[in-house]
Amino acid sequence: MMMARDNLSAASGGAATGATGAPEAPEAPEARPKPFVDFNRVWLAYDDELARRGEFAVEDISLQAAPGEFIAIVGPSGCGKSTFMKLATGLRPATRGVVSIAGQKVSGPLKQVGMAFQAPTLLPWRTTLDNVMLPLEIVEPYRSTMRARRKEYEARARDLLKTVGLAGYEDKFPWQLSGGMQQRASICRALIHQPRMLLLDEPFGALDAFTREELWCVLRDLWQAQRFNVILVTHDLREAVFLADTVYVMSARPGRILLRKEIDLPRPRALDVTYSEPFAERVHELREKIGHVRQQ
Repeated sequence: MMMARDNLSAASGGAATGATGAPEAPEAPEARPKPFVDFNRVWLAYDDELARRGEFAVEDISLQAAPGEFIAIVGPSGCGKSTFMKLATGLRPATRGVVSIAGQKVSGPLKQVGMAFQAPTLLPWRTTLDNVMLPLEIVEPYRSTMRARRKEYEARARDLLKTVGLAGYEDKFPWQLSGGMQQRASICRALIHQPRMLLLDEPFGALDAFTREELWCVLRDLWQAQRFNVILVTHDLREAVFLADTVYVMSARPGRILLRKEIDLPRPRALDVTYSEPFAERVHELREKIGHVRQQ
């Protein structure tokens, strides 16, 4: 009877007890990881005079990205998406507010980031392999160890090129590569020094649709294997929804965050998901929000 009474008490909401009869301690909630990217009420004017006049490129930007998170920034042209990238890399200091990366306030250009742009910007006099290795000749601690460890670094670059489908093209020059191949090499160059964060500014915008989707999958696979943070700036809403964990919609200038949308589609995502109804619903929601921004 006592056992039945104890069971009834627990079922009716009574405190659970251990073997000694004392209440069991509740399970501690899981500690949330500290954000890797942290924008805290950030404003930016490009010079002091513009700041005095209250003319800001972006204003009151607050967002956080967990370690290894992939975020995308979308919005109308001129909304401050590229300005956001400059703030995240330390190329531009915030006029107001604080930008922190990996728990440290950003006070100058960061070494722990890689960047790739719409134009591959490969050096025409260097081979594909030498272009990919360029950051190792510039960024410490690789620069000071390049001579002693060159073979090791070359092997890393060759492995990276193989991963993106460029095995056999290491000794080709940029003019011997297609646009898609050049962009693959550009992404390899951005990752060769094993950065903790990759920033991509419209990296696939100049490519045809087929090549663009191929490179979405290349980027997806690289990110899933290494789990670095990614900030992707894009006008392509399908691209944002396919690749990102979280999409942020920015307003027209001055840029503000209008919407934070978590993309809850399961991973890994195959290209087939882009033809599904749940995918289309998320793209439509973002498109509708940007349409409202343009009408304001």
